[in-house]
Amino acid sequence: MKALITGISGFAGSHLAEYLLSRGDVDVIGTFRSPGRLESLGALQQNVQLLKCELTDAESVNRLISQTQPDLIFHLAAQSFVPTSLHAPAETLVNNLVGQLNILEAVRHLEVDCKIQIACSSEEYGKVHPNESPIKENNPFRPLNPYAVSKIAQDYLGYQYHQSYGLNIVRTRAFHHTGPRREECYVTSNFAKQIALIEEGLRPPHVYVGNLSAVRDFTDVRDIVRAYWLSLESGVPGEVYNISSGTSITIEEMLQTLLSKANVHVDIHIDAKRLRPSDVDVVLGDSSLFRSVTGWAPEISFEQSMEDLLNYWRGIIRQQKSAGGDC
Repeated sequence: MKALITGISGFAGSHLAEYLLSRGDVDVIGTFRSPGRLESLGALQQNVQLLKCELTDAESVNRLISQTQPDLIFHLAAQSFVPTSLHAPAETLVNNLVGQLNILEAVRHLEVDCKIQIACSSEEYGKVHPNESPIKENNPFRPLNPYAVSKIAQDYLGYQYHQSYGLNIVRTRAFHHTGPRREECYVTSNFAKQIALIEEGLRPPHVYVGNLSAVRDFTDVRDIVRAYWLSLESGVPGEVYNISSGTSITIEEMLQTLLSKANVHVDIHIDAKRLRPSDVDVVLGDSSLFRSVTGWAPEISFEQSMEDLLNYWRGIIRQQKSAGGDC
């Protein structure tokens, strides 16, 4: 069986590749845009087929699908950082929507018999009223940033191509996920890196934060990618599924979890530049539909996720420090 992962060098992509390879029955093919990002794959590079592809170029995508003839497509590639979408809304919309459109068109015209998972997002729900939590799949969309709008478009495009052309598409709306290899621009990883730098004596004992009162539903990325697999193994084509832990904590509680594992004392400082013009107050997902269909449940605790994330940054920073590089 051949699985194509778009955005394999990204956070979830690298973990999905690792999971698929561990199964022993899947040949993994991955797309990337920039060779500089492949370092996130580490030794995995030796066991996957890597193909450079600009997903917004229809001809390039046609060649990709024609050459690989995948049985499974996990479409993870996207501009997924909310602050970037606020500064570059046009680029976010074009990158996320046109890239997916080209994949679906290529599969349709080449008549490739494959299953497609589209990685959507809880950001689509946006402003959620208190009586709507935990959030179900039928909750209204009230997006608060261009990234969320792009994901709604991807979501509905997947639905339309299933209904109109019979493509075997399952959409997943993953809630916040974290764990080792998370990019430092995301809140859990940013805090973990700051703490690791302080532990190594490379910066003063001050952790800079944004909105600590926001409530989020976190799942370990290794549980998320297992859910992605199950969405194509057991999910119903045309359906959409929330993937979430079903529990929530404040960003402050998340920070305190990290600090409880630190070996230094730090002070916390609010940084106004880290505050968004609009933000979702509470995000708590209801993944009962997905669980009932697939039997999935999270296996890795939030405590373990935070410990693994902090240890990941400790390793990176110690390596850079010993090599004399810029931390």
